[in-house]
Amino acid sequence: MASNFLSSSSILKKFLVFNFIVFLVLSVFTFLYLQDIEPNLVNNRSKQHDKIIKNTSNHINRLNIQFNKKGITEFLLSTRFLFQNLDRVQLYDMNSIILADTDTLDLADDIFSPNESIQETSIDKSEEDLNVNEDSVSKKTGTFSTKNYVKEYSTKNNISNKLVIRETINNNFYVVTIDAIKINGENKGYIVVSEIANDILVAVDERKNFILRSVFIAALVILIFSVFLNKYILKPIRSLVLYTKAIKEKDVKIEKHEKYLLRKDEVGQLSRSLTEMTEDLYKRINIAETFSTDLAHEIRNPLTSLKGASEVLESTQDSEKRRKLIKIISHDVERIERLITDYSQMLKDEATLSREKMKKIDLLNVISSVVEDFNNDLINSNKNIKINIDNSKLNGSKLNVLGVESKLEQIIANILDNAVSFSPSNSSVIVTCNAKKKDAQLIIEDEGPGFNEKNINKVFNRFYSNRPEKFGEHSGLGLNIVKNIIELHGGTIMASNQPDSKKGAKIEVLLPIYK
Repeated sequence: MASNFLSSSSILKKFLVFNFIVFLVLSVFTFLYLQDIEPNLVNNRSKQHDKIIKNTSNHINRLNIQFNKKGITEFLLSTRFLFQNLDRVQLYDMNSIILADTDTLDLADDIFSPNESIQETSIDKSEEDLNVNEDSVSKKTGTFSTKNYVKEYSTKNNISNKLVIRETINNNFYVVTIDAIKINGENKGYIVVSEIANDILVAVDERKNFILRSVFIAALVILIFSVFLNKYILKPIRSLVLYTKAIKEKDVKIEKHEKYLLRKDEVGQLSRSLTEMTEDLYKRINIAETFSTDLAHEIRNPLTSLKGASEVLESTQDSEKRRKLIKIISHDVERIERLITDYSQMLKDEATLSREKMKKIDLLNVISSVVEDFNNDLINSNKNIKINIDNSKLNGSKLNVLGVESKLEQIIANILDNAVSFSPSNSSVIVTCNAKKKDAQLIIEDEGPGFNEKNINKVFNRFYSNRPEKFGEHSGLGLNIVKNIIELHGGTIMASNQPDSKKGAKIEVLLPIYK
């Protein structure tokens, strides 16, 4: 179900679902981490207490201290340096009766002078204070009883492991470590190390605040990115999708996306490509529709002639008249055949150019090859027309263009075929090659009658009809096919007549030079 949802959902929904899952996983891990912060810090603090406990136990063993009130009190006084960073150290006997407490010791500098009497006075004072304060800390730390925890610890079957306590009293956070004191491997009592560890709470709060801020910032970044993604990427894509659907459904209300066309990023490129593709598609559709109409019209004329000639042929018995009618029928059939052949060729040309990858081609080699084939054919013909190439203006330079070689050959062949068709016998056709700025220039001149149209470029229209008498040898699509192929190569073609001093037609082709 989830896979179906994701496969059918929009990119934005998938993005939000993915980020929600990631955010949920991070939240779980964050919660678990926050739960472990305080215990970990308490445990680390307890490890520091372990060192004090171990050092205390080692000193008692090494110095053979008597584990009673007097001995332990003297020991605390003489080893005060061990507890300088602690708030309180207490020692209990096996009956959970307190023997000594650092909070009952007067830690003034004069007490720790070498004077023996002062030391004894401090001991006496300690014993007195112990009777009063054995279950509570001094005013310094507030009220906090450890005796019950010691009793709890002493009743355990296994006291080899320490007991760590954390508790908050009077807005103070205490960390307490209780462990056994062993002398010569025998349990003699218990040591309690307690410390006000408010810094742990501060550290916990700081880490929690940092993590929560990080999570909030991450969520905010995801939200901002989602808005950006939707507005600047997904929304344009959705609009383009609707645009393509409208084209598919032939919606007459299709709108161009000008605001996306102006963008310089990939969305703009996609919009422009899609618009260009759509315009090209509609152009091809219009061309196909127009061409179909024109083709039907052009075929209708020879069909009408063919039908009339066949009807007359059936009823006439005159051999000469029948010969003429058969010639008309043959001519009309050839005319229809040429129309269909050229039409198919035109469609094939467009399909080929849309599929094949254009390559760098030496235009001079293509021209030479086509001209050689024409000259070889013309040698055996009755017209004796010679085709000459003039590339003197190039000075040995090459004319490289980007295109499909077979189509370039077709361009030249069609123009030459048209020129030869309208040229008189024993004439010549001149092919001039030149470089004109950024274009390769190809000029083909013949000695025929030229064009008799005021608007000469009409000769490139499909089924151009105002042609010399010999037009019946062609379908009227040759120059139109040439024009289409040239334009697909990014070039142009122009037609004109020779100057008054010369007879004949002139075709000029320009193709972009590829370096």
